[in-house]
Amino acid sequence: MQSILVTGGAGYIGSHACKMLRAAGFNPVCYDNFSKGWEAAVKFGPLVRGDVRDRAALAEAMKTHDIAAVMHFAALSEVGVSTQDPGSYYENNVFGSLQLARAMVDAGVDKIVFSSTCAVYGESDGALLTEESQKQPINPYGRTKLMVEMILGDMHAAHGLKSHVMRYFNVAGADEEGEIGEHHIPETHLIPLVLDAASGRREAIKIFGTDYATPDGTCIRDYIHVMDLIDAHIASLKAMLSGADCDVFNLGTGTGFSVREIIDGAAAVTGLNIVRHEEDRRPGDPAFLVSGATKAAEVLNWTPHRSVINQVIGDAWRWHQKGGYPTTT
Repeated sequence: MQSILVTGGAGYIGSHACKMLRAAGFNPVCYDNFSKGWEAAVKFGPLVRGDVRDRAALAEAMKTHDIAAVMHFAALSEVGVSTQDPGSYYENNVFGSLQLARAMVDAGVDKIVFSSTCAVYGESDGALLTEESQKQPINPYGRTKLMVEMILGDMHAAHGLKSHVMRYFNVAGADEEGEIGEHHIPETHLIPLVLDAASGRREAIKIFGTDYATPDGTCIRDYIHVMDLIDAHIASLKAMLSGADCDVFNLGTGTGFSVREIIDGAAAVTGLNIVRHEEDRRPGDPAFLVSGATKAAEVLNWTPHRSVINQVIGDAWRWHQKGGYPTTT
């Protein structure tokens, strides 16, 4: 059984990766400092407590657990916060990823699947985004991820470090068995916030910007089920372990939904009224981000079959009703 180091493995996407890696016959080694993650989500393999900025600790973990490859999810990811506190984003996302890459070289580990983002593209003017689309991020979060992509390219040229870069669109939903799910404090993602409003945990859902150049004036995003997302990561990992070279993949569905459509969808799934408050735009939010995700289908034989919006919201709602993780961890 090959061991895979999963940085940020106690977080939302990382914990789903650990569960699905275990099901696929790997030994997921969770590496997390618990600044955002949850101990209750660590149940599928060994845990190493550590910070991604600690090169020596990373190298030691890789040697101790005989790591074959890395899945790298540890990062700060809130667009709005990145515009208010860019320094923390450059420190955690860029410096942390650099330390990880150097630790991999130190430990003789030469394969990494990297969690990037569609935010590297910036504004798309309504066009579907492909892996070759122009990259002009409009917020610090997107810029940090693009910098890491460039670091990985340079580390490949210098040290033979192979990477698959996975550019996500909006990840949502939860484990279909309801064992793990999305739980952030504070919560910033649209679907769990809408479900908070549906369940009465918050008074209303705020719609940030109603004057975008979209059919209903609200931002349009491509929503991918978290389990579909990890399917692509495991396909990527298997390809790399079989000798595949560096590559880049968009992970989305090719279909966009507006903020208003997501709220309407949540109301239909839950059968509950959702109060809406319209607010001004937030800085750094593009109007339209939708994937042209054919490359992952062609190269990785990947299909996001769970990513119909009713299932995304329905699985998120099932997890939401459980109340998340204990907040004492």
